[in-house]
Amino acid sequence: MIQPMLTLLRRRDPGALLDVLAPEWVLPLAARMPEVNASLVSPFRHGQFALRERRQLARDLASRRYDRAIVLPNSWKSALLPWLAGIPRRTGFIGEFRYGLLNDVRRLDAARLPRMVDRFCALALDAGDRLPGDLPRPRLESDPVRRGDLLRRLGLQLDPPVACFCPGAEFGPAKRWPYRHFGALAQRFAARGMQVWLVGSARDREVTQPLAAEAGSACRDLAGLSSLDEAVDLLACATLVVTNDSGLMHVAAALGRPTLALFGSSSPEFTPPLSEHAQVIRHPVPCSPCFQRVCPLGHFDCMMKLEPRTVFAHAEQMLDAA
Repeated sequence: MIQPMLTLLRRRDPGALLDVLAPEWVLPLAARMPEVNASLVSPFRHGQFALRERRQLARDLASRRYDRAIVLPNSWKSALLPWLAGIPRRTGFIGEFRYGLLNDVRRLDAARLPRMVDRFCALALDAGDRLPGDLPRPRLESDPVRRGDLLRRLGLQLDPPVACFCPGAEFGPAKRWPYRHFGALAQRFAARGMQVWLVGSARDREVTQPLAAEAGSACRDLAGLSSLDEAVDLLACATLVVTNDSGLMHVAAALGRPTLALFGSSSPEFTPPLSEHAQVIRHPVPCSPCFQRVCPLGHFDCMMKLEPRTVFAHAEQMLDAA
């Protein structure tokens, strides 16, 4: 979701060198973005202070002589690093006591900037500037040679057509469509003559393993068998992607793959899939979105009552229109 911001920065200053500092696991995505000059590893775990390590990284950043830092997280610690590095212009929203650490401070108007991507893009502009009406969309590319090598390594074929399921969600179980529903959906795709791949990290196996057992021979569990970088190439093979609101949802959308995005506890008004080829499916309940990791009411109706037959009906419409 930062790529539209990077595209705006590039439009405003075509000669700028744009580097991204982020956790190591997500940097393969930055490497696929043509706007990015260099990817730098942020070694800090969530909540970790590690002042000595931050000072060392700040010295490295200072040696690169950056003109500006745009700080996307709202934490105090994230704003400390560019201040220690002496970067002249430090842009970000008001957060945890960040006055002084940031010197280009913005106050968030959530009504004017409802989506996360809008908020990121606003930081690429000068204070008070309005967002352009045609915000760029994320776009990722899959390398055909690397994709072919990956398919051979995993013993995968593209015939019959592939449906990719992304049943995980790092935030918590409230964002995950039940694995039994995914299993029933896999069987419907198999009956239509399609193969189903389960895509995710090793941590998603707690979901993909019972899903695969539920679906029987209808799907192939690939969770943990590929890196995030390789997951991009797997999703690029899909005729259709069915996914929870997750990072892989945004990857599928950025690849331009037909995508069905299942929302429950979260809001498509805040983090929608940014693609004209994506469709959001929800089961309306008065308590959604609650933005909780676990259903606070215990019934989980927002996802439990979103039935496989409903999702499959949307999938058939999308497949028939392709």
